[in-house]
Amino acid sequence: MDLAAIIREIPTGYSEVVYRERRYSLTRENLAGGKSIKVFARELGGTDFISFNYYLTSDHTYLKPCEMPERKVLDFLSHMRFLPNGKED
Repeated sequence: MDLAAIIREIPTGYSEVVYRERRYSLTRENLAGGKSIKVFARELGGTDFISFNYYLTSDHTYLKPCEMPERKVLDFLSHMRFLPNGKED
């Protein structure tokens, strides 16, 4: 999985995705001139959420999940799919 490429594809602002047959709101915010990316997803009509920060330095990138295992974030990123205009296909 190319983590950097997946994160680059997340649009800034609000989107909706499907993950494991459940719909999520997804927000991305760029901070520190794009060197820090904050992503938060919440299951619509449910209780699940995904939250992480992604940091870019001159020689490394760092994925920092917020109060959850890294594997949960990686599974979400590798299996989510974007909904066009927030609607099911």
